[in-house]
Amino acid sequence: MPVRLGSLGWALVALLSAGVALYAFHYLLPSAVAPPGIAENPFARPWLVVHASLAATAMLIGPFQLVPWLRARRPRLHRWTGRAYVSACLVGGSAALLLALGSTAGPIATAGFGLLALVWMTATAQAWRMALARRFDEHRRWMLRSFALTFAAVTLRLYLPIVFITGLPYIESYRAISFLCWVPNLLAMEFYLRRRPLQTVEPARA
Repeated sequence: MPVRLGSLGWALVALLSAGVALYAFHYLLPSAVAPPGIAENPFARPWLVVHASLAATAMLIGPFQLVPWLRARRPRLHRWTGRAYVSACLVGGSAALLLALGSTAGPIATAGFGLLALVWMTATAQAWRMALARRFDEHRRWMLRSFALTFAAVTLRLYLPIVFITGLPYIESYRAISFLCWVPNLLAMEFYLRRRPLQTVEPARA
């Protein structure tokens, strides 16, 4: 049963990530129109397209980087897709930081999304550094943190319909969501990781 629940959880995460990613890719179309508020961001051109497309790429790749049997059976594929994921997060995160600085929702939203961009890039860079140092268990833990932050794109879009359904003030809610879309994700991941002992000795094959 735990294995089945884990598989169902992974499938749900992968499905939600793919759905949001496919929507984000529409910004690559010449006819794409940004939502009100985001369109007025002074950094929206060209950084919205850069951020949306690369964050979407990270969302598509991320769930498959977490599959143990894929890492074991296709290590070369895992390494190359890992490089693509890291590149997408770092460049997409840099674009996200610029967009946060231009947020039309005010300084609270700038702080929320700006901190998300910085923590996202930091966790991803740390995961990459641990891989280069061949400290693979620490690498996996940092990658889990990174993907928890990548998944903020999904949780943000789960909150927004609640705001519209409940009739809450949009701008005030959006400011709160700038933190709520990622802080609980990271806290939940930290809780999960603290329940797993750190393995300091790696198999020779790693």
